[in-house]
Amino acid sequence: MDAACSCMPLRHSFCPIALISRFPGPLIRKKTKRLPYRSLILDNAEGSALEKSSSESVTRRLILLRHAESTWSNHSLRDHERPLSKAGRADAADVSYKLQRLGWVPELILCSDAARTRETLSVMQERCTGFLQAAVHFFPSFYSVAAMDGQTAEHLQQMICKFSSDDILTVMCMGHNKGWEEAASMFTGSVIELKTCNAALLEATGKSWEEAFESAGLGGWKLQGLVKPNSSLENYVPT
Repeated sequence: MDAACSCMPLRHSFCPIALISRFPGPLIRKKTKRLPYRSLILDNAEGSALEKSSSESVTRRLILLRHAESTWSNHSLRDHERPLSKAGRADAADVSYKLQRLGWVPELILCSDAARTRETLSVMQERCTGFLQAAVHFFPSFYSVAAMDGQTAEHLQQMICKFSSDDILTVMCMGHNKGWEEAASMFTGSVIELKTCNAALLEATGKSWEEAFESAGLGGWKLQGLVKPNSSLENYVPT
């Protein structure tokens, strides 16, 4: 069987502490007027640019990657614990290199907790340091949901919106078929085949991930291409 939980940005709040009851009146210092936090940001050009960009829609990129080839050499292992084959490790290294060459390096990685997906990610991190800088979360649900008819796309959307933040522009979700093929096909409205270690590169726009999913809906994500092992970058074209 090949089967298959998100980070909200912290919000700062200012809570004054009442000290009057603990000290005599003469010890209470006169309060000084403080500028609002927002004005401190806008005092410089960089802050102004950040506020402007946060109000505009930007391109958000989603990588749907199926794990690399695994092995059944040890029949005592449960399916969840199966490792990669030698060829699978080579494919993971190849695809990570191609994604880096294309500039599709994720800032956030959401991954199934199965051994073969963990190992696929580990190989990618070993070969391309850019993948080491991404925040990573592992989910048992990515393993189980992939075996359920038509539920993966909605689950991925929920997890991305929960764990991502507006400043993250590229997210990679790593998991299993049949769910990953179904999700890629539902997001784009095209029939997409994902063999082992194939990556579908999707794009949509929005001020946030929530807005990107809402505006694109099912079938509105643009398929920029498929990255496959053992194929040249020259053959990489939008599908």
